[in-house]
Amino acid sequence: GSIHDVRGKDGVGAKMDSMDLEREKGITIQSAATHCEWGEHHVNIIDTPGHVDFTIEVERALRVLDGGVLVLCGVSGVQSQSLTVDRQMKRYDVPRVAFVNKLDRQGADPDRVVGQVREQMGLNACAVQAPIGLSEDHAGVVDLVKRVSYNFDGDRGETVTERPVPASMEGLIEDQ
Repeated sequence: GSIHDVRGKDGVGAKMDSMDLEREKGITIQSAATHCEWGEHHVNIIDTPGHVDFTIEVERALRVLDGGVLVLCGVSGVQSQSLTVDRQMKRYDVPRVAFVNKLDRQGADPDRVVGQVREQMGLNACAVQAPIGLSEDHAGVVDLVKRVSYNFDGDRGETVTERPVPASMEGLIEDQ
């Protein structure tokens, strides 16, 4: 399959965001669809706006989804719009997983975000990955299910390498 270039405000921009204003501001205004292959599965992806002004776009997308990924910021955590989208997903019975991004940013705290998901959304959330370092030290993740690590190698972390769990994190796996 092919890789669809998806970027944010930091210039790392989304080709799915086709409007000039979307590219200029680094936000999604209009839902966009793309697809990818995962193993033998065809996955359709709908990128919806996160801003409250575009809630109707999310409503339209949720009506056709088999499942969703609720993307949460590792620094800001659960925000008011996150709660709105979660309520919408509940209304349409859309099963979901949460993905905590921006772990390479200063102040990232994925454990706090998981706690917010439990407390503010009332969901029985648990981490299936643990970060290897945070902020500028973010170097990969440990898969708590498979018990392996995925390390972000290369100048920009573009090469993902599977390795054994770092010895310093083995206790974490047992605690989880």
